[in-house]
Amino acid sequence: MNLDAYTARLRADIIAAAALGDEKTQATAAALAAAVESATRLTLLSALSELAAEVSTELGDRTVTVRLDNTDAVVDVRKNTPIDDPTAEPDPSVNPTFEEMTGDISRVTLRLVEQLKAKAEDAAAQNGQSLNSWLSGAVSGALRDQMRGGGKGW
Repeated sequence: MNLDAYTARLRADIIAAAALGDEKTQATAAALAAAVESATRLTLLSALSELAAEVSTELGDRTVTVRLDNTDAVVDVRKNTPIDDPTAEPDPSVNPTFEEMTGDISRVTLRLVEQLKAKAEDAAAQNGQSLNSWLSGAVSGALRDQMRGGGKGW
């Protein structure tokens, strides 16, 4: 499912609502519409992920997941293996909610050897993510592992 159609519709609706205002209002609305596009995409993905979790619970023997592949939300349905337990309480640290993933954003400069950066970009592309999203996930996973293992600083 291509999310561009939904983000474009929201952008057009914001701009159309501002059409009644003066030029400054229209320019502000156009800038705002462009700025909220990424947040809209994340919100849509979050809603689809929650829906997939509800469907997975109802199906029982299958797990439905949603991932972002460039601008497409891709649905994956898999049969549970014997080690999967769909009735078990989900570990919130494994699949954080949208609210847990958001908050104040900080910019970080990361210097990587070119070969490592290229490998990270490939890994991100294979997961349908931007390098930034992939690195954020890698840091989150490392912190989660460290917390579980009782690592230093926790």
